[in-house]
Amino acid sequence: MRHNAAVFLTMTSTAERATDLGFLLHKHPDRFQEVSLSFGKAAIFFPEAGPDRCTMAIMVEVDHAERRRRGDFALAPYVNPSAYAASSMLAVALRRVFGTAMNRRCDARPELVDRTLPLTIELPTVPADDHDLPRRLFEPLGWQVRTETAPLDPQIPRWGEAPYVALRLDGRQTVADTLLQLYVLLPVLGGRKHYWVGPEEVDKLLRSAQDWLGGHPERELIMNRYLAFRHGYVEDASTRLDGIPEPVEGPKIPEPVEGQPTLAHGRATAVLQVLAAVGAHRVVDLGCGEGALLTRLAAEPSITEILGVDPSAPALERARRRLATAPLADRQRDAVRLRQSSAVYRDNELAGFDAIVLMEVIEHLDPDRVGDLERVVFGSARPGTVIVTTPDRSANADYPGLAAGALRHPDHRFEWDREEFAHWVGAVADRYGYRHQLDGIGPEGRTGAGGPSQLAIFHRVDQEAAR
Repeated sequence: MRHNAAVFLTMTSTAERATDLGFLLHKHPDRFQEVSLSFGKAAIFFPEAGPDRCTMAIMVEVDHAERRRRGDFALAPYVNPSAYAASSMLAVALRRVFGTAMNRRCDARPELVDRTLPLTIELPTVPADDHDLPRRLFEPLGWQVRTETAPLDPQIPRWGEAPYVALRLDGRQTVADTLLQLYVLLPVLGGRKHYWVGPEEVDKLLRSAQDWLGGHPERELIMNRYLAFRHGYVEDASTRLDGIPEPVEGPKIPEPVEGQPTLAHGRATAVLQVLAAVGAHRVVDLGCGEGALLTRLAAEPSITEILGVDPSAPALERARRRLATAPLADRQRDAVRLRQSSAVYRDNELAGFDAIVLMEVIEHLDPDRVGDLERVVFGSARPGTVIVTTPDRSANADYPGLAAGALRHPDHRFEWDREEFAHWVGAVADRYGYRHQLDGIGPEGRTGAGGPSQLAIFHRVDQEAAR
């Protein structure tokens, strides 16, 4: 006979228009839904759904026979209690079932995402070897915590209380914050995870808890338990959470135009607009640095594959961290691949993409290496579209405190004015069979010299003719 165990959680909203909970969870209150999991299945239903009170219930059923076949635990069918109490299995089920809600998306009612609601969370069985631990974990996050204990065996009082509690949380929270807190803290209460803990768990922890973990009084306990007491992972998480200063590249010159958006934001927006106009789906960010553009590329639904390339290993590591903590869906994050390589050496990995972007890159090359970049990008990789942005030296007079003839950044090897840039763009286009367009980025400065950045778009002629 097969015996399966079940874990139960309910979330109740008593807000006005309480059934908005269904929109936020992406689940219809009138429908029973079932989702397959690697260790069993989850059932989602709404025991009540009225205008003043709405309750969602999730029941996770663990298939012992399947787990035994998979070899998860040799004695799991007999002595493992994780299948009967809220633990990492329930946390994984929450991510699987409510991943869109955790990513703060509600396309049908976007105005609800950041709205705090009066919520009650109830879990009938939660592991708690320390009965005070649920309070220490959840109270600092704004919850009112109530627990009930029970004897381990009513017939044998001397055995004391069972290492489990019934847990109830009451408070005003957003649905996304609530789910993310449960996702992190249920495995912490359980003290162990049902799966192997690898380095990717650090990214998961920081994505889910970066807004509150740094100031939590039980921060060390949470990190140690969530990361299975792996010292290297805990140290990495702690360092990244504290945000130790990154290497300083040099003095920053104020942008010549005040207000928002910034010039950097405007450059990235201009690049995204071009990529959308040409219908690019597979894109290389060549010279991606710390990943500022990568996160915006990953958020674009039409872009399905992104390769971030940079010669600096530390910069790529910071890009990886930026992507790990950015508000992106897992599928968006998975679309990005990072590669340590250079724009001046041939790399076959660059071939076959729809577009290559060089955003504020070329000015960092020594002038005698620009020809190498041309051969790599236009001669070898030959994408359908190449986008290049670079500072316009003509606008430097609008930068207060910048001496005549000085460059905007200490790592710039040169800066072209509009005429020089146009000459280079035209020559490259003619030499490699591309049609080109020129434009400026940013508002015209006080001197009338034009925008502070300039943009070139190259379209491969033979590819256009084949359409």
